[in-house]
Amino acid sequence: MSDVLELVDVSVVRDGRALVDDVSWSVKEGERWVILGPNGAGKTTLLNVASSYLFPTQGSARILGEQLGGVGTDVFELRPRIGMAGIAMAEKLPKRQTVLQTVLTAAYGMTATWNEDYDPVDEDRAKAFLDRLGMNDYLDCRFGTLSEGERKRTLIARAMMTDPELLLLDEPAAGLDLGGREDLVRRLGRLARDPYAPSMIMVTHHVEEIAPASPTS
Repeated sequence: MSDVLELVDVSVVRDGRALVDDVSWSVKEGERWVILGPNGAGKTTLLNVASSYLFPTQGSARILGEQLGGVGTDVFELRPRIGMAGIAMAEKLPKRQTVLQTVLTAAYGMTATWNEDYDPVDEDRAKAFLDRLGMNDYLDCRFGTLSEGERKRTLIARAMMTDPELLLLDEPAAGLDLGGREDLVRRLGRLARDPYAPSMIMVTHHVEEIAPASPTS
């Protein structure tokens, strides 16, 4: 199996403080990983490097065969190959859009609808991902009216929309009540066991949010 992510001696330093210090780690095609640790441990920083939105201060990062900062690497071509779901993405999405529109915009790499026309195949894919995450009854609901759990499931469906080779989940169960968390963990477990699902990395600081079939780091 080829490496989807390869970090070698990676450090990220901001204002003289090491957010990540000398990390070497590789994720192979088809693997499912969980980064577990307390707040401030550098989990989200690692995920931001894996998403290509943050470059290491030291060391090297290779994502989907592309070297970050390397000659010929275009991050704007790389990023659509990576699905990302987390609080940062939720804050960028217009609350007035419907659930279906929220997922569909990912097909064009956008956060909001403009004047684009979507093919029937795009709508079918969006509906299929939403159905898989239990959101089929919410297609016409506005994103801003959803509960926290419903938003989380919509974001994961959106992250899957581009058929990513790497799926990154930043604390997907944060803010959910017990029932909502158990439901989401169960759905993520099914996704993790799907042999056709992309390589997955999830960040959390709660052991009980780890779905079965995920090794931890």
